[in-house]
Amino acid sequence: MSKLNLVVLPLALLVSGAVNAATVNPYYVGARAGGVHYADFDAKTGNVNVNTNTIDKDDFAGGVFMGYNVTPWFAVETGYTWLGEVTLKGDKHHDLGKVEQQAIDLVGKFTYQATDSLDLYTKVGGAWQFSHIKAEGLSDRDDSLIATAGLGAEYHFTNNLSARAEYQYYHDMEVKPTGENTKLNWDAHYYGVSLVYGWGAPAAVVAVVPAVAEVVEATTVQLEPISVEMPFAFDSNKLTAQDEQRLEPIAQRLVNFPESQLVVIGHTDSTGAEAYNQSLSEQRALIVATYLTKHFNIDPSRVSAEGRGELDPAASNDTTEGRAQNRRVDVTTPGFEIEQTAVEAVAQ
Repeated sequence: MSKLNLVVLPLALLVSGAVNAATVNPYYVGARAGGVHYADFDAKTGNVNVNTNTIDKDDFAGGVFMGYNVTPWFAVETGYTWLGEVTLKGDKHHDLGKVEQQAIDLVGKFTYQATDSLDLYTKVGGAWQFSHIKAEGLSDRDDSLIATAGLGAEYHFTNNLSARAEYQYYHDMEVKPTGENTKLNWDAHYYGVSLVYGWGAPAAVVAVVPAVAEVVEATTVQLEPISVEMPFAFDSNKLTAQDEQRLEPIAQRLVNFPESQLVVIGHTDSTGAEAYNQSLSEQRALIVATYLTKHFNIDPSRVSAEGRGELDPAASNDTTEGRAQNRRVDVTTPGFEIEQTAVEAVAQ
């Protein structure tokens, strides 16, 4: 265990910055809006002559979606998207009618955490497309199963709120009116932005061991250790008002007994790179140690702080609950012997 010079702690915390990345919430919902471009038209018609070179190939698109994060890097997502209208034009460029289209997706979403707050992802799966043609003397609906894929970036503003910018490709949408010698098929390219809300991450479990004074001899008292396990949110190094209350027994021991020492050890779960987790564990240990030394005027020479990254888990990193237990800081004042008169003076 290496002792850090707490004189430079405020500077270290300033350089590290505020970390605010995605909490692994299992559930999320969102809404998206943007545009759609239609391409690769193939028109096979009987009585209607469609000029594919003059088709209106762009329109507004939007939809809603929901998903479940199976792991921090894989989710199952479904949603509904309105994919606008294709305007059909004849040889003389007059409008022959329109084709409306919409789709219901079911995709797998694969995510890579690029930075503290930014994710990159790709989606692949299938969609059930619904098309409705309204043309000269013709009105019919059609549906079919098609392939879809996409990619995008997601920025996390808070643990629960994020925004996406994405592109999604719908392959071989079509309409084939019943009883007609007519078939139109095309590809749809969606592009837009989304707002996402996630929830369901379990609360961290905190264990606090209160101080116990035990008389060892007639003239001395053995003060037992005080330990507090501080939980942290995913990728966070922030202390809350509730965290400061948990540290109150530790602070009182340090104030009442100048000979007492403080040991602070930061930990992370195994999500992300090992080097990044080591740095984050050190930041967590530093912010706890800095809070105690500054708010209670504790000499930094009495404090030892270190980070152990993901190397010392308290539970399995294979489950959401286990990872939550591993995102912690262990804070301890070791036990020591003291003259009974000193204990009595503190009690008074």
